Amino acid sequence: MNLENVYFFNGTAYAGKSTMVHLLAEKYNGIECGENYHDALLPELDKAEFPCLTYTRDLEDWHDFIRRSPEEYERWINGVTKECEILELRILNDLIKKSPVDKKIFVDTNICPETLHKISDEHHVMIMLAAPEISVNRFFERPDKEKQFLYKLMLEEKDPQAALENFRHCLERINSVDNYKAFETCGFPVNYRDEKLGIQGTLELVEKALNL
Repeated sequence: MNLENVYFFNGTAYAGKSTMVHLLAEKYNGIECGENYHDALLPELDKAEFPCLTYTRDLEDWHDFIRRSPEEYERWINGVTKECEILELRILNDLIKKSPVDKKIFVDTNICPETLHKISDEHHVMIMLAAPEISVNRFFERPDKEKQFLYKLMLEEKDPQAALENFRHCLERINSVDNYKAFETCGFPVNYRDEKLGIQGTLELVEKALNL
């Protein structure tokens, strides 16, 4: 698979990955593979092969999703990440075959740095980081439907404050300092969320790092 026109964005929550992917695809008339773009394949997945990704597909009571312990949530997220990697590579392979040879593809990815080192290079991967407390505390500030749906579920719980606190601990597990440092030292260019820099300033730094 030839990935010379594919640019990957990984990192922590609330760091600006999806924003950069959207802006770059728009600016370079490229293809945008936004957050959770693998969802298009969910209906056809086999439960035995993709147990984590299919967990929510047939969920009867979505309150069970938010009631899991931080340990259960972390195991599920780690499993989802591994399964997403399989799907993303499958989607990208098909996308590259169908796209013009000079078409750039920008990907908000779940593919881990270890795999990215095998399939790409430092000028095609950007790690975007927000401080762990930002990733946790501002999680529900995003307007997307999925996050607001989860927030609504917690407010419906018998003890909404306890439900919110439990989910906060879930977020802390996957946005830990250790995970942050692992991204920071993975060997790819890193961009740190900087409110003062703004979107345009961040875009310029990202373009420079990726030789765009």
